[in-house]
Amino acid sequence: MDEPTSSLTAREVADLFRVVRGLKAEGTAVIFVTHRLEELAQIADRVSVLRDGETVEEGPMPRRDFGELIRAMVGRELKDFFPPRAARIGAVALEVEGLERGNEFKEVSFSVRRGELVALAGLVGAGRTEVAEAIFGAPPADRGRIRIDGHEVRIRSPQDAIRHGLALITEDRKRTGLALRLSVAENISLANLDALGRRGVLDLKEERRAALNFIERLRIRPPAPGQRVARLSGGNQQKVAIAKWLYRQARIFIFDEPTRGVDVAAKVEIYRLMNDLTESGAAILMVSSELPEILGMSDRVLVMRNGRLVKELVTREASQEEIMRYSTLSE
Repeated sequence: MDEPTSSLTAREVADLFRVVRGLKAEGTAVIFVTHRLEELAQIADRVSVLRDGETVEEGPMPRRDFGELIRAMVGRELKDFFPPRAARIGAVALEVEGLERGNEFKEVSFSVRRGELVALAGLVGAGRTEVAEAIFGAPPADRGRIRIDGHEVRIRSPQDAIRHGLALITEDRKRTGLALRLSVAENISLANLDALGRRGVLDLKEERRAALNFIERLRIRPPAPGQRVARLSGGNQQKVAIAKWLYRQARIFIFDEPTRGVDVAAKVEIYRLMNDLTESGAAILMVSSELPEILGMSDRVLVMRNGRLVKELVTREASQEEIMRYSTLSE
């Protein structure tokens, strides 16, 4: 069973656990994959911890003290490839208050300032991506308020979000971030076609000029505006997804898993680009499952669990173990 409780209610989890206990009583072997240690404590006899494709811990499942397991789960040190940042924190750019949508998330409130990078942490199913998409209106929240630069705005669609200077770099660039059959130039211009309009006709020379500018600036390879995006590497595809919003001149960026599926070299370039954005006064909300990335890039960490914001941490005072503890354990 692979993360079987990620989208279940507490009552449904209890029902599932009754089924699992019944299977065990009948002699059936169960492999239960999860990050939620409190769940394992209820049903698991033994536990194996995998990290970076290798087993790093194995033994009886503890019932109360999960300290050793947490250390085994997050036992990586921060790497030198997180570039230093010298952004000046300014006024509040984005503020959400009491954001709710169905059973996905409830009473979510936080703010992000100009020049600041705030990380949204938590496990799969905690509601992080859903909150990010709701802020962008894809789909919108059922309740709550969103303020941009102190002014309340109504975001009911991505078009509304774009008009208010928001950008969303989605976690699945192939499905929702890029038009894979289109060229690099066409993808970069997609969110800002008005800038290319000339009496109802697109200025293709301007589109190519803009694309060449971002190809050079972001070091997109190969440097070919006419290249189909589907043929690029993951890292270069991600750069194109970011370039689209740079061309739109967005000032509030929501990055959902910004370095998923890219190589180390591309990660460094994306981190530097994010730092450049904050140093220019942009505000960034970053959803990430990588704890070293969260601690290496953010100013503050907002931890979500079961659709609720459960803790806010100042990054320089936080640890991987602490983030994992709030992500997995009930207080």
